[in-house]
Amino acid sequence: MPYLSILMIAVFAAFYYRAAEFENASGLLWCGLSLVISVATMFFFHWGWLGILLGQVGLFAVITTLRMMRKS
Repeated sequence: MPYLSILMIAVFAAFYYRAAEFENASGLLWCGLSLVISVATMFFFHWGWLGILLGQVGLFAVITTLRMMRKS
């Protein structure tokens, strides 16, 4: 596994953990979702670093949409 992919997985996991703390949500849940998406795109779909990036953008969009619907 390339080092860029490992670095991206770690950076996105840390980002989602801190974002969850900022939003007063479960940091472990958001970090766990990020890790699951990263592992799924790397090992099950074999999409590489681009798959990780697109998966994380999709996770961000889903979390944002759900939190916007909940607040309205």
